[in-house]
Amino acid sequence: MKKFILTWSLFLTACLQIIVSQSSTTAPDFYKTDQVQDIRITFDDDKWQYILDSLRFNGDDYLKATVVINGQKFEGAGIQYRGTKSFRTGGNRNPFNIRLNYTDESQNLHGYSTIKLSNALRDPSLVREVLGYEIARSYMPAPWANYARLTINGTYYGLMINIESVQDPEFRNRYFGSYGNAFFKANEILENKDVAGCKNNIYGSLQYDEAAKCYTNNFEKLSEHGTKELIELAKILNQTPDKIEQVLDVDVTLWMHAFNNALINLSSYAGNRSVNYYLYKGLDGKFRPIIWDMNLAFGSYKNIGDGSDLKTRQLYTLDPLLHADNTTKPLISQLLASPEYKKIYLSHLRTIVYDYFENEKYLERAKALQAMIREDVSNDPNKFYEMSDFDASLDKVIGGKSKIPGLEWLMSKRAEFLKKHPSLSVFPSEIKDIAVTGREPMSVKQVDNFNITTEVGQFPKKVTLMYRFDESKKFSAVNMVSKGDGKYEATVTPKNGERSIYYYIVAENASMFSYSPANYMWEHHHTTLEELNK
Repeated sequence: MKKFILTWSLFLTACLQIIVSQSSTTAPDFYKTDQVQDIRITFDDDKWQYILDSLRFNGDDYLKATVVINGQKFEGAGIQYRGTKSFRTGGNRNPFNIRLNYTDESQNLHGYSTIKLSNALRDPSLVREVLGYEIARSYMPAPWANYARLTINGTYYGLMINIESVQDPEFRNRYFGSYGNAFFKANEILENKDVAGCKNNIYGSLQYDEAAKCYTNNFEKLSEHGTKELIELAKILNQTPDKIEQVLDVDVTLWMHAFNNALINLSSYAGNRSVNYYLYKGLDGKFRPIIWDMNLAFGSYKNIGDGSDLKTRQLYTLDPLLHADNTTKPLISQLLASPEYKKIYLSHLRTIVYDYFENEKYLERAKALQAMIREDVSNDPNKFYEMSDFDASLDKVIGGKSKIPGLEWLMSKRAEFLKKHPSLSVFPSEIKDIAVTGREPMSVKQVDNFNITTEVGQFPKKVTLMYRFDESKKFSAVNMVSKGDGKYEATVTPKNGERSIYYYIVAENASMFSYSPANYMWEHHHTTLEELNK
């Protein structure tokens, strides 16, 4: 077992310098999920399908078209087919990539110039992507997603999934406050399966190779620079993982692993090919993974890279510590080799289970989404599945060969299995009764510091206050002192005239971490000296 140098409080101070722009910002109308978007494409040539097929195999160009989105017209937009497994030559339900600024750089919609439409391959429910991204956004950087009614040359083409493009600068600006840093996507299809001097067929696993050509084969480079930084990340991850926090946001990475495991999202790093994620290097010098492609989540893809596809029972009993000892998956095995990181990962996994699945919140949301889109699905002339499959897609296994599990059928069993699993059955410490000491009634003495108290149950080993005076600054850590009877206290004194504090509390017991607010990635407690002195 490797020895990791940083203590928990130092880990928090180093790693949880949360992303510049909070995910709680309201989605623009085009990505709101309470209504189906309307996209109309008009091509000059009636043979547009043949041309798009040809462009797919002869370069990477676009076919010009007029695009109207919710009544707003974009002349000279560029259209091409997208997708790897979801694209079919001559198909009547292919996914699309739309460039609004193809001929006019100034054209955009709410700042977005790229629109990506998914065809929901192998998802009879049509909720896997919208619901999956919605859950992911609770814990980490992830795209918005909703539905779009697509019409081409006056004919209804189908109901598509409208997914915010990670490659659009607007996404990276929102989360990271920058868009021009090192940026990569794990390749799903390798250009060369045998590259001399490289480990082959490892995809985006981040196993270490010395030569830049090895990474060029495994990752699509989306920035003008960054290969050296990517190589450094792989080298540190594999050779000196005690220094990994210098180059990787470990907490976001652990959230991604917990998400993939909880939702049985195996068309991902957790599956056989380590694909469907991006890496972006933030202003703090750390890479962060960005999850991508959810249409095969919730057990629609079943291969973990060890033998044949999993049977349905093996899906819902998937090991919560999958790949913890798999050296070919260093982004999992090297991190979970640390007892501290392993405990954080399991805490995140438990949080997701109880936030969405134990209480059936996911099911209520899935039913609401299906009710909203049912008419559009019924009218879709090119849908992959019959309406009987759509209607049964939550509580039945669909298909004789592919056997796509219904969400409720699968996730009710998954939640029950994880709740009882020894790694997750221990309760985390409960953080409650948080208070900040204010001015005494009738006293003329003003409060000039932030004295924060809380009560913590379930035998905590340590309670930490994370705080900052400015939302744009880094968090600092201070140990909260036990006052007996489960009560803890910490005092923060401003030294430069600060009048406001943002904070959250972390409690660690023998098996788990807990947080308040629970959604500490995006939300924090807040108070001011003015409020305390009223």
